[in-house]
Amino acid sequence: MPRELIAPARQQVAFREYEAPPLQPGQVRVKSLFGAAKHGTEMAMYKGYASPRGGYDSEYRVFIPQREMISYPVLLGNMCVGEVVELGPRVSRLKAGDRVFSFGPLRQEHVWAETARVLPQEVPWQSAVCLDPADFALGAVRDGHVRLGDAVAVFGMGAIGLIAMQLAKLAGAYPVIAVDPLHLRRQTAQSCGADLVLDPSSCDAGLEIKKATAKRGADVCIEYSGHHLALQAALRGVAYHGTVVAGAWPGAYPAGLDLGAEAHFNRPRIVFSRACSEPNPDHPNWNEGRLFEVAWRLLCEGRLHCEAVVQPVVPFADLLAEYPKIATHPGENIKLGVRF
Repeated sequence: MPRELIAPARQQVAFREYEAPPLQPGQVRVKSLFGAAKHGTEMAMYKGYASPRGGYDSEYRVFIPQREMISYPVLLGNMCVGEVVELGPRVSRLKAGDRVFSFGPLRQEHVWAETARVLPQEVPWQSAVCLDPADFALGAVRDGHVRLGDAVAVFGMGAIGLIAMQLAKLAGAYPVIAVDPLHLRRQTAQSCGADLVLDPSSCDAGLEIKKATAKRGADVCIEYSGHHLALQAALRGVAYHGTVVAGAWPGAYPAGLDLGAEAHFNRPRIVFSRACSEPNPDHPNWNEGRLFEVAWRLLCEGRLHCEAVVQPVVPFADLLAEYPKIATHPGENIKLGVRF
């Protein structure tokens, strides 16, 4: 039987065998070739830091402490690329041998609807597994109203931050400043076109952003590290009446976030960005589907570079050792890729 990666409990990983279901009309069976994890969301499940909030009530739009947010075991992984090996009844769009991709956990075989996206031969698989987070990065840039000539600082050079940085440059922002304490991520930001790279562990990032922008500060700060000190630095480095986009999904922040300092004096607009929440702020003209289509066009055109973002790439068989390193060795990971 095929295997898949799960978290049977908090901070545990295991392989689990599963039954390959028969194909229904309009479905295809796909043998996995590559896949990737989604670090921010999956760490909330793997580490369990989302659980203390309880479960989200979509009607009242509040978290209910008596409900469960996470119920183990949970599947791990976010997107996979594979080869169609079997067609179900009434499949007309795909054929055996097509390379396709879709959302799905890290498992050896998938059953997907034939609406799964086809991966063009000239597009690297890393671009496919970066469609999400590219839609979230695009949503954050749009929610921040980044405009031609704006100074933009992006905090957290994980996959979303690296793509948000590239999108800000495509929008005509200058300078685009990347902020991250990890050497690998700063190095990757530089290779992806950052105009200035800052290590917040060795400098006052907020002050350095002001120095790099003729004392004005960044017109837009985009925060995707999920760390309270990064949000504090964003509030310190943003321009007067500028915008801070809070896009990460962090655990509860500890003491240390000071809203009475620069935030009070400089009066920035703080926007929480979440591309999958509907209706979109620009509804009805924009929704998540449109974000996906724009992001995929940019990926296919090679205007977003993702091969440097997906690292390391490890064999599926090694995931019991490699997956926990997302949490324990963040300096060695940007977006964990998997080769089947």
